[in-house]
Amino acid sequence: MKVSDLMQSCPKYCAPSTNLAAVAEMLWRGGCGVLPVVDPDHQVIGIITDRDVCLALGTRDRRPSEVTAAQAMSHPAVTCKASDDIHQVLAIMHDRRIRRLPVLSDSGKLEGILSLSDLILQARHDDGSRPELAYEDVMRVLKCIYWVHSCCCQAC
Repeated sequence: MKVSDLMQSCPKYCAPSTNLAAVAEMLWRGGCGVLPVVDPDHQVIGIITDRDVCLALGTRDRRPSEVTAAQAMSHPAVTCKASDDIHQVLAIMHDRRIRRLPVLSDSGKLEGILSLSDLILQARHDDGSRPELAYEDVMRVLKCIYWVHSCCCQAC
């Protein structure tokens, strides 16, 4: 199973110069918690989450319209390709403890977004027939992400 089988196409995104008031509006209207930050060539240069917006504004004495996505985003963004195997991507999500990945085309342009929610909705129980995407594999990643302590433990 490939990332392209599960990803959301045509994701919302913003520019590094987009202010946080506009970012918050895009997140709210889009019903999403993350926006890839792209340059004019649609190359992903970072990622901004609703949490990033809250923390950036909570730690500055500035209006949301005065802070840009570039000032609050995480960079470089961890990404995957549409052609990647879903189990390789699960390993990335597990190791980096992240729930959402921008998906890039082979030319490196933003093509979609893959979230653990997408994976959960497609996963099936491993009843011995070994589905392409096992519920147990996805839950192992989810448990690791939500684990409060280091993921270097045996619980992951």
